[in-house]
Amino acid sequence: MRRLVLRARYISKQRFQKIIYGYFKKNARNFPWRRTHDPYRILVSEMMLQQTQVSRVEPKYRKFISTFPDFSALARASLSRVLRLWQGLGYNRRALALKAIAKSVVRDYRGRLPDDLGKLMSLPGIGQATASAIMAFVFNKPFPFLETNIRTVYIHFFFKGRKNVSDSALLKRLTETLDVKNPRQWYYALMDYGAMLKATRGNLSRQSKGYHSQSPFIGSRRELRGQILRLSLRKPHWQFKKILDKLLLERKWERPEIEKTYHSLVREGFFKKS
Repeated sequence: MRRLVLRARYISKQRFQKIIYGYFKKNARNFPWRRTHDPYRILVSEMMLQQTQVSRVEPKYRKFISTFPDFSALARASLSRVLRLWQGLGYNRRALALKAIAKSVVRDYRGRLPDDLGKLMSLPGIGQATASAIMAFVFNKPFPFLETNIRTVYIHFFFKGRKNVSDSALLKRLTETLDVKNPRQWYYALMDYGAMLKATRGNLSRQSKGYHSQSPFIGSRRELRGQILRLSLRKPHWQFKKILDKLLLERKWERPEIEKTYHSLVREGFFKKS
């Protein structure tokens, strides 16, 4: 009986693409990174959009591109200036990685982002999913990748009612239905359809094994990291002891936790001991 139900829900590649593109034709979202094929601008958008809502990214993206218009400008900029502009997006490691990528592209690739998956994955902060997205959006090459909206679409059409759907099963369906002639447009269409599904049906990507709910921010190590960085950017002349005393006054974190977090930021390259 279960096999019969699953077969009844089968949808052909042609029908599936027609539905997705039909919706996209009438409801395509308009973002600045979709109006360009510039590798640098698309890379910045991909790094910013990781685990961050589009509504928060768009104004920051415009300001970032205006301030650092290309790889060379970002590579030359001070880390403190980059982090100040990044404030509000969270996950500051992405800003650190983006600056390191810019330096590597200028130094090793003559200022041109490589169009090779392996070389992209060798750059700081770029995993296989981000590298594949860059290959699709920058170079229009049909590399499969998943993100929350795309997972939502494939679960809705091909795994309805299923739980713990593996990424390998989702990627198999994605590969079978991929528009290899125009993957850039296809992924935009998938993401917009997925955003509509999330607004009307809820986040179906929770049914996948690859889904990880974000831990609460308040009182977390992420919040403490952000507090240390914010204080250091506001008061660049402060030594760590001053920052430590300020945080201890808030009585939110204990001294060992603050010191441990600070030293991890030093190891990651946010601070240099002097």
